[in-house]
Amino acid sequence: MLSTRQLRYFVEIAECGSFSAAAERLFIAQSALSRQIKDMENRLQTPLFERTARQPRLTAAGEAFLPRARNLLNELSKASAMATEVGNGQLGTLRLSHSSTVSINGHLLRRISTYLDQQQGVSLDIGKLSSEAQLEELAEGRLDIGLLRLPVLRQREGIQVVPLFTERLLLAVPNDHRLADSAAVELAQLKDEPFISIPHPQRGGLSYLCADLCMRQGFFPKAARVMSRKTTQLQLIQAGFGIALLPESMQNIAPDGVRFLPLSDPDCQSTVALAYRQNPTPLVQHFINMFTKPCGSGLARESGVSVET
Repeated sequence: MLSTRQLRYFVEIAECGSFSAAAERLFIAQSALSRQIKDMENRLQTPLFERTARQPRLTAAGEAFLPRARNLLNELSKASAMATEVGNGQLGTLRLSHSSTVSINGHLLRRISTYLDQQQGVSLDIGKLSSEAQLEELAEGRLDIGLLRLPVLRQREGIQVVPLFTERLLLAVPNDHRLADSAAVELAQLKDEPFISIPHPQRGGLSYLCADLCMRQGFFPKAARVMSRKTTQLQLIQAGFGIALLPESMQNIAPDGVRFLPLSDPDCQSTVALAYRQNPTPLVQHFINMFTKPCGSGLARESGVSVET
């Protein structure tokens, strides 16, 4: 079996036109170079060079072998570079999922764009799952990164959940709602209102948080006749089926028929967290490092958003 060193020696001699010049460029003794080429020829059972008094010339076998030897060396160089990039987290596809109420817009979208600009060899495969489903997919190795809303009711062994930022919750109502023109709304005013999202018995996330906030005011959210925990709740609100407490960032994707109103309770805030497996790969670790930078390092503050440190 020929070695890559022998291939490199052979190509260098062919390009330099002499054993002595090639030996000088390779920083080896000419005699050692000659022995390596002789060993190649013995293994191939054919001469590669015609030794002349002036300079070696490629034989027909050598002429045929040269472009293939170059290609082999080039492919080896590419494979080595690829392995290094993958090992350093600079190449590959990241599987990312987000909760329906974690909108990929605003500063999240800008942060993803910045990351991809810095990591030209990386691509993102983005899906949408509930917070608990994200943790399950992470634990099973079918997902690399999760963006979810706290709280999560069932922690998974080996999964890290790191708070990223907190944003205000607003009351979302249809334009013709009785509270639509209010400057601010007390949670207690919503006691008899139909909510288009109430908690799932086995899930945390935004609906669980909103129910907890309402229960602190002495009532459990009344269920609307049509409910959803997905972004379709915006359309249900627009159609007049009920109301919801939603993150401020969802204003960016809301239809015209939905109005967002401030809540007077300062506890009406929701936290977005980053979830990933312990001992992440370099590819995942680079993404984590970028997303968990403190605000001063580039995570832009926006109205109603505060970055966890």
